[in-house]
Amino acid sequence: MIDVRLLSLAVVAIALVVDVSAAQESELARGSQLLSQYKHDLQGALRAGLNQGEVEAIAACRIQAPKISKSLSRDGIRVGRTSHRLRNPANAPPDWVEPILETYVASPSDREPRVVPLPKDRFGYVEPIVLQPLCTTCHGEVLASEVSSRINELYPEDRAVGFQVGDLRGVFWIEFAGEK
Repeated sequence: MIDVRLLSLAVVAIALVVDVSAAQESELARGSQLLSQYKHDLQGALRAGLNQGEVEAIAACRIQAPKISKSLSRDGIRVGRTSHRLRNPANAPPDWVEPILETYVASPSDREPRVVPLPKDRFGYVEPIVLQPLCTTCHGEVLASEVSSRINELYPEDRAVGFQVGDLRGVFWIEFAGEK
């Protein structure tokens, strides 16, 4: 004989899992959408810097990237980027990002964006940054001498070189309030 109470609990548990998955999918899509402006603006700044010369691209990352992050971090949203091999210590990962970043480093085949619940009805979204050919100018295995000199001057503790196209460079992250 089937215990009706257990069957009812199982149905409720399945419904909760479906609701959680749907909510996570919704927040995953929302995180991606909210982050798109940051990625677009950052890529534009980097391309503009590179058009002026390789050394000027460093200034785009150093000066423009924090301005872009700050301009988009408003109305309860915080946005940034970080890495397991930092160039700028100011870009250290928030506590909630660090375990996700470690997972990406440990599992190169698992690079799907993630959303995690945060306190106070907030969410965090993390998306991997995979090194593109454009990025090797400042993060590759071989750098132009003037680029290397400028990076060493600005970032004496730099750990953000030696990458190859397709390597995990770091992550973009964003915090936002859940939809009501």
